[in-house]
Parts: sequence; C-alpha cells; structure tokens
Amino acid sequence: MQVSDAIDDLGNPDREIRIAAVKRLSEWGEASVAPLIRTIEESGSADVRWYASLALSRIGAPAVDPLIQALRAIPDPGFRRYAAAALGHIGDAAIDPLIAAMKDADPPLRGYLSAALCRIGAPALARLRDLYLGDDAELRSCAELTLWGMGEEGIRAMVQSIEEDEKGA
Repeated sequence: MQVSDAIDDLGNPDREIRIAAVKRLSEWGEASVAPLIRTIEESGSADVRWYASLALSRIGAPAVDPLIQALRAIPDPGFRRYAAAALGHIGDAAIDPLIAAMKDADPPLRGYLSAALCRIGAPALARLRDLYLGDDAELRSCAELTLWGMGEEGIRAMVQSIEEDEKGA
C-alpha cells in the first residue's frame, strides 16, 4: 500500500479503515508528512482533516517544521486550525519551533501558534515564562497572551514570573 492509498482511506466510511490508515501513515513517518499537509489544505471534509492531523501528531518531531512552514504559507483558517491542533498534540518537540515562529508571524497566525502552545500546556510554561521576562516586547506580548489563554495554570506562571522579576530587580 502507498501513502496516497492510505490518505484515500482517511475518508473511508468505515472507522476501522480510517484508524488503520492513520496508523500506517504514522509508521511511514516523514514520507507521509507532505501528503498529509496537502490533504489538510485541500480536503473539504472535517473528518479527513481531523484524521490527517491525528496522523501528523503521531509522526511527531519530523512533522513540526513542515507544519510551521505550511502555517506561514497557507492563510486558510480551517487549514491553520487543524495544523495547529496537530502541533499542539505533538507536544514538547513543537514548543521551541512554535515560539520561534511567533517572532515574525502575522497576528492571525500568532493566534494559531498560541493555541498550539496552550494545547501543549504545562510543558510549555517554562519557555513561555522565559519569553515573558525577555527583552523582546513583541514576544513578551505573545507570551503574555498565551499564558492568559492557558487559564489558571498560565496566569499563575505569569504572576510567579512577575514576582521573581521584582525580587531580582
């Protein structure tokens, strides 16, 4: 079976076939990344986009940079929502690339990058706190909004950062 056949199976009405396709695509790793990204971009089906995102999240680190490049290049909000969800589910391996991408991202893209970091949650807190205390006003603002978006856990981290900064000043 080829990548294109497995991608076609993401739209199969049989759930077991869709799950098996996600498993195969994930196992094929990097070879599946570009076709899966293209599927998220081109598919009109929320289900197909969701299963493609799931496969990308299971591929993990090899999908991070291509997903971020695609987020920059493809302004479609639907695409960005699913790509950011995949990055958020990848977790730790996506934290630093997501933060780096915020630097020169347009405001709508920053929202999706922030959503991915919020989905990652606690593992991203330390890096966001560092960013919040950093010298770059633009990134500090991004970190602040992302920490707020994380809810109580993020707000607590932000307050702790402020308190530590005041003690050190």
